[in-house]
Amino acid sequence: MSLIDGIFLTILNAVACLALPKLVSVILPVKNQNTESSESAITSQDSNSEIPSFS
Repeated sequence: MSLIDGIFLTILNAVACLALPKLVSVILPVKNQNTESSESAITSQDSNSEIPSFS
């Protein structure tokens, strides 16, 4: 492998390491918002029920 190939691969790797975490952080909150809305609906139903006391 020549020096230019090594430099090119190093730059390509640096760009990928900087760009991929940003892409993942943009994609994952979209999926988490869908699950949070369904979880909040479940917890809101549970909060209306009374908790029995055994004392």
